[in-house]
Amino acid sequence: MALPDLAAMDRFGRAVADALRAGDVIALTGGLGAGKTTLARAIIAGLGHDGEVPSPSFAIIEPYDRPTVRLPLVHADFYRLNHPGEADEIGLDDYRQGAALIAEWPEHAGGFAHEPGCLSVALEVVEDGRIAIVEGGADWLGRMPV
Repeated sequence: MALPDLAAMDRFGRAVADALRAGDVIALTGGLGAGKTTLARAIIAGLGHDGEVPSPSFAIIEPYDRPTVRLPLVHADFYRLNHPGEADEIGLDDYRQGAALIAEWPEHAGGFAHEPGCLSVALEVVEDGRIAIVEGGADWLGRMPV
């Protein structure tokens, strides 16, 4: 999927938000500056949040609850984890109870592609913007946002 500008990134994020359900994982991969946090912000805005959306780079986990969003959400940036077991140590499973998860750098937490509710989005910078390579687990059949 071509994402030539911020408006396209915002539309895609809002489409993901419209399809999002509790238990889903949006696994965002791509190099530094690829647009992972920008896309996460668009998804969070699409869920109804109209305030600031800080990058969870330092906090690692940033939760969003009703009524500021239509569905509880956890935005996590696993870049600083040194091994996947650290995700357990910070209580990721507790945060995920009844919530959707946006995971930046998911491979640092052991990955989520094996989960049927995982939507993997690989962002790449190209000459005329960005592209997103999107793959959904079994739970995404019939509701892919592309």
